Amino acid sequence: MITVFIIEDDPMVRDINRKFVERIEGFKVIGSVGDIGEAKEYLKDNVPNLVLMDVFLPSGLGVDLLKWMRKKEVESDVIFITAEKNKTSINEAFRYGAVDYLVKPFTFNRLKEAFLKYKERFVLFNIDGEIKQKSIDEHILQIKTNEKNDRRSTSLTKGLNENTYNQIWDYIKNNNGIKLTADQVADEVGVARVTARRYLEFMFKENKLEINQEYGKIGRPTNYYKIKEK
Repeated sequence: MITVFIIEDDPMVRDINRKFVERIEGFKVIGSVGDIGEAKEYLKDNVPNLVLMDVFLPSGLGVDLLKWMRKKEVESDVIFITAEKNKTSINEAFRYGAVDYLVKPFTFNRLKEAFLKYKERFVLFNIDGEIKQKSIDEHILQIKTNEKNDRRSTSLTKGLNENTYNQIWDYIKNNNGIKLTADQVADEVGVARVTARRYLEFMFKENKLEINQEYGKIGRPTNYYKIKEK
């Protein structure tokens, strides 16, 4: 679970941001504050994976807090959510290591995209072994090599839709390294569970996914799908 800490002075906006984050699978809000002083006190003893913060705060600028975090070697990543559109401020935020910058008003889908991209990078840096150049290109530089072939290498079985196939495959790639059930994929992509299962089984036959069966106390085993390691 990726931990998130929110810094936003408006209580209503802070609550909205918290609810947005908790709608995205794999993330958990572990705290929130409204000013820089409180944030510093929290970050002295806690290291969330990700900090979601505004630029304009009552006691200073979020970018200055980011500088303080880097000086104190607080190993948390930062995404800014703000109305600040000044190019100098945006450039400064990225220079000090912000992983994304969302300008208000923003959509939930844009926030979700930012978090899923962050999850890709988080998983990449937290798995065992060395990182290959292809992974760096795809997850860090966002270079999609042979994207069409990467999505589908064989003709679709009758009754399967290419758009649905691509949606499911993109979701699985965004959660690379995580075991997923057909129910989870169905809920996130917005298709019926039997539909998700058909596409997952097809990808398994394509040799793109592997299946792990886990048995509970009663009933049939649960199939967990993940991208097959090459």
